[in-house]
Amino acid sequence: MSFNEYLLVVRKRIVLVAAIFLAALAAAASVTALTTPVYESTTRIFVSTSGNESTSDLMTGNSFTQQRVKSYVDIVTSPAVLDSVVAELSLQDLADKLPDRIASTVPLNTVILEITVTDLSPYRAANIANSVAHSLETVVNNLETVDPTLAPPVKLTVIQPGQVAKDPSAPRPFLNLALGGLIGLALGFGAALLRESLDLRIRSVEDIPEKTGSANVLGGIVFDPNADSNPLIVHTSPKSSRAEAFRQLRTNIQFIEAAEVKKSIVVTSSVPSEGKSTTIANLAIAMADTGAKVLLIDCDFRKPKMHKYFSIEGAVGMTNLLVGQVKQSDVVQRWGRKHLDLLPAGQIPPNPSELLGSEAMKKFLAKAEKDYDVVLIDSAPLLPVTDAAILSKLTGGVVLVVAVGKTTKPQLSAALGHVETVGGRVLGFIMNKIPTKGVDAYRYRYSYKYGSYGIYGAYGNYGNYGAYTQAYGSEAEAIANAEAKPTKNKLTFKPSKKV
Repeated sequence: MSFNEYLLVVRKRIVLVAAIFLAALAAAASVTALTTPVYESTTRIFVSTSGNESTSDLMTGNSFTQQRVKSYVDIVTSPAVLDSVVAELSLQDLADKLPDRIASTVPLNTVILEITVTDLSPYRAANIANSVAHSLETVVNNLETVDPTLAPPVKLTVIQPGQVAKDPSAPRPFLNLALGGLIGLALGFGAALLRESLDLRIRSVEDIPEKTGSANVLGGIVFDPNADSNPLIVHTSPKSSRAEAFRQLRTNIQFIEAAEVKKSIVVTSSVPSEGKSTTIANLAIAMADTGAKVLLIDCDFRKPKMHKYFSIEGAVGMTNLLVGQVKQSDVVQRWGRKHLDLLPAGQIPPNPSELLGSEAMKKFLAKAEKDYDVVLIDSAPLLPVTDAAILSKLTGGVVLVVAVGKTTKPQLSAALGHVETVGGRVLGFIMNKIPTKGVDAYRYRYSYKYGSYGIYGAYGNYGNYGAYTQAYGSEAEAIANAEAKPTKNKLTFKPSKKV
């Protein structure tokens, strides 16, 4: 992942990161508040040798002292030193714990011994530090004295007595809060990355499975909360950005048609409620706006919707045609003033898959491809049933609608596997319900703009392709303004023959 992608993950999971950060701060504050304050007092002792007169004697004595003072570190906490301290300060209740509260160190290349005492009372800490220094001086003099008639070769001098501390050495509120904040940020960022890695929903073009081969992202449609109540946006609001997105989608699909022998395309999805029906309905209107002869077939025999979207008669349709009850001219209905014909699903049959894979279906599609410039087929989702997979074998291929933030990678991979199993072809993907705000919206635009996808081929990436779509969009807008003006009662139609 790049740095920008990490930032996107943090922005997307900012609530989680903030919650963990605040929890870590609260924990640090609680630990600080519950920790009993302790105080430190330090005594510094200078160790020297006596009887050095010449320079060489001084150098030899200094080396001797540096070696000697290291052994005094261990003597500081010995019973020989602490017993007298306990007796002097009446610390019998702390006799066993006293060694743990005393630390002695020697700074590198010095002859200074530092004795630090930690205690709950700042006064007692200072008293213990000074008492230990005096006791150590006495013990060292006794240990270093070989001849009582001569002065000991080593002398200990207190150069800094222990002072009463004004502030506790622990806890340190600012340091604890800073550490808690850093730990909270690290844990929050890690949790955000973990959630992101476990989130299998498709949120950008880059999430499309790599095994799709030459299949391409044909376009993207933004999320519209009113899609159910206003499904035909290309007709009702031709100047909207969402309508323009369908016109750009139409242009991309026309490039596919130019490279294919068959003119029929199946539009489906992996699971229900991804917006495939509204997508194909608007795509059909956009294609008809260019003057092309378009046939839109509702082959979703499980939950047909085309007759509701276009307000046409849907009691008799494709299923009746396939079983030979009616003729094609009886059920195909012209919609509006364009070259858009609709064929509703008709009665819901008990055996949809068998009907769609029948010889009658093959013959009908062959004839429809001769009579129309493009045949669009709405089919049931791939995962619940096999209808779309069967149709993918009989037509030019399948275009899959992918709902951003809803469809998961395993679902899409399984749907692609169904098409691959029957030998069908996936022509491309339509990213639907793209968020208009938030991190996912930016992520989609970023990946879509800077990714190079096969559908554009010679036209380059999205940036170079923009000039063409802009010109084409202007033409589509002119057509929409001149010929697709909405009316109060929407468009009217007359079927070729009542059934």
